[in-house]
Amino acid sequence: MDVIEAQLCLQLHNLPSLGDVPLARLFLEHGTAANIWDSPADEWRLHGVDPEAVQAATAIQQRGLSSTVAAQLDWQLHTLERIGGQVISLGDPLYPCLLRELYDPPPILYASGDAALLQQAQLGIVGSRKASPHGVRAASHLSADIVRSRMHVCSGLALGIDYAAHRAALDAGGKTIAVMASGLDIIYPARHRPIAQEIVESGCLLSEFPPGCKPLPYRFPKRNRIISGLSLGILVVEAALRSGSLITARTAMEQGREVFALPWSIFHPEGLGCLGLIRQGVKMVQDIDDILEELGPLYQCQKELAVNCDDTAAACADLNPTAKQVLGLVGSESISVDELAQHSALAVSAVLSALSDLEVEQLIERCDGGYIRR
Repeated sequence: MDVIEAQLCLQLHNLPSLGDVPLARLFLEHGTAANIWDSPADEWRLHGVDPEAVQAATAIQQRGLSSTVAAQLDWQLHTLERIGGQVISLGDPLYPCLLRELYDPPPILYASGDAALLQQAQLGIVGSRKASPHGVRAASHLSADIVRSRMHVCSGLALGIDYAAHRAALDAGGKTIAVMASGLDIIYPARHRPIAQEIVESGCLLSEFPPGCKPLPYRFPKRNRIISGLSLGILVVEAALRSGSLITARTAMEQGREVFALPWSIFHPEGLGCLGLIRQGVKMVQDIDDILEELGPLYQCQKELAVNCDDTAAACADLNPTAKQVLGLVGSESISVDELAQHSALAVSAVLSALSDLEVEQLIERCDGGYIRR
């Protein structure tokens, strides 16, 4: 973890009234937190940053951090180091590609464990916290089959179906990703601390909330959009008519993800949500083959994408700081040398040298009007 960049990301997250969407725009424009802090206040306003956040950022740029904020940042950094956490911003090459495509991607992620798994093919499994024995059995069976088919299981570390999915994935020798509605240092529910530690050792804990954030109710829907955003599809194992699992399913549909549901008896209240989804046209699932039938082409594309992302991360590790800075500013839309020099505050000669290195590593390519990422 780059400690300076991590600290600057935390500074951004601690600003009052700085919304995720404006912050994501700033990362997409500037690539790194360091570049964001170096940009003028007018540019922050241009991207829709709240005046209160602009005022607070300007005060920090002019007078430095207050003792209270500095102490908070030191504590958060120390906590991340203690739990083996790392900070992944939207401009970081390690940021999950599928998540980047959302209209509201979390601008900063905190991960503990193997963050490379976030780029790999996974299926989200969600369901009732008050799971029935049959629901737990179904979630466990399908989760084990998913990891045997060389995908990972993504869920929310909650009671019931979430726990069963994580537990079965680990027991089958697979990998699992747990997306949290709190900081990485606050395991919720507390009884899941043992399995959370197992996930750190054989998977990844993930949150968009910095250390110290408690699992407040409004954070769970935000957590759910990350579960679906990371996944090729969402499997709803067991859900009542009004439940967080159905919110996740609707979010997945909005994100263009596949949604699957198990058929239940009409006399089982915790299964009526699944029946409702099936009536709306989602795929009914009886075994893993029903899932793989739908995900086949997507799964293959995701595997190829994961290989490309791994290659990119390996190549980035050997880049010099200037080349990394320039790479962070090159995206899927063409950007010119002059624009790169302006946004990076580097001399044109330094930008050209960095672009040459990035072309050799096949991380970027020339196009009409400038350069794009490969």
